[in-house]
Amino acid sequence: MTPPLSVLLVEDDPHVRLGCEQAMQLAGIPVDAVATAEEAQRRLSADYAGIVVTDMRLPGMDGMALLRWVYQLDPNLPVIMITGHGDVTLAVEAMRSGAYDFMQKPFSTNDLVDVVRRALEKRALVLEVEALRRRLDHRDDLEARLIGRSPQMAKVRQLILEVANAAVDVLIFGETGTGKEMVARCLHDLSGAKTENYVALNCGGMADNLLDSELFGHEPGAFTGAQKRRIGKIEYASGGTLFLDEVESMPMNMQIKLLRVLQERVIERLGSNQQVPVSCRVVAASKEDLKALSDQGKFRADLYYRLNVVRIELPPLRERREDIPGLYDQFLLQAAKRYNRPPPTVTPEHLRRLMALDWPGNIRELRNAAECHALGIGRDASAPGAGEALSLTETVENYERLLIANEFTRQQGNVARTSEALKVARTTLHDKLKKYGLI
Repeated sequence: MTPPLSVLLVEDDPHVRLGCEQAMQLAGIPVDAVATAEEAQRRLSADYAGIVVTDMRLPGMDGMALLRWVYQLDPNLPVIMITGHGDVTLAVEAMRSGAYDFMQKPFSTNDLVDVVRRALEKRALVLEVEALRRRLDHRDDLEARLIGRSPQMAKVRQLILEVANAAVDVLIFGETGTGKEMVARCLHDLSGAKTENYVALNCGGMADNLLDSELFGHEPGAFTGAQKRRIGKIEYASGGTLFLDEVESMPMNMQIKLLRVLQERVIERLGSNQQVPVSCRVVAASKEDLKALSDQGKFRADLYYRLNVVRIELPPLRERREDIPGLYDQFLLQAAKRYNRPPPTVTPEHLRRLMALDWPGNIRELRNAAECHALGIGRDASAPGAGEALSLTETVENYERLLIANEFTRQQGNVARTSEALKVARTTLHDKLKKYGLI
């Protein structure tokens, strides 16, 4: 749920500040009170989730100067001015400069709360519209990067949009080649930390001591050959995103250290006793079921539950065959551009054979097939085993699955409307949706 918006109160008189603060707290309105405009500036940003209530007369920067500064920062951020008796001229000037409203001393706390609530409602609407606009922009970007009209991929994209800007760790599960690192990159690029470092590390096949140094860094003399300080991946990713691929292969002793980092958000470089605070989102990826591994004692259960705050499951390509034509076409165009060759023609027969394969290497294997096709390496090199004719049953099932998937997507996952459009009984459609892995 979205946390409630808050009020930044700027008032140098401690008695007035306390009275306003208590009035809003009693009304259930979160409030943060400061004594100077300079201190308020340090707490404000263009996307500040709240409003500003400020006295006109302040030490140092006055309320009018703060109002103008806020207007430059974000013209949609409401500012309520508190003016003294006889400051009507200043109040009019403040309204012309973009103030939301003004309160003239002395005022009742009820009037203050009423004005604040109206301003908060306006701010909430503005932030909601802005969030929606960003989500629409991000959705277009996601659809270009995570190609697929299948319901499974629509769910993946929606989940990414929902959690990208939240400071929450994510576990990505999927077979080899399903695009786990692309999802991790999308989470980073669509987050507020997109300008910070994105650091990727594959945990598989790395010796314990090397992995330790890669993650945590080391001090000079920590081990033989350590001649100077090295910043580890976790510390380097602070403020951004740390992507740990094949986390299932991480040794047990390293799992304990990673768990401590996730819980306490501090690290110690090898050869040092000094704790270094870190703040980064951890995105872990695994091709194995970590819950099953933890049940077998092959992966720490506490680390699994700590990583599994949000879980994104990527479907294998064989479960979303309707996405193969779009993916193949995109990979073919990219390969043709890379190798400076004209894009080859894809015949219906060739496409039918592509869709008939299981693609155990998933998207990565399909990309390799497209590159071979672009280079002209064998007419059927892109479809190993494609010379084998499909049975009538397999051909009919592939076509039926494609028709149902396309209509189900067009109807936004509504079973009733899909059954009506396809002129098939709802129970029959539901069985077929389950059979083809579409729900």
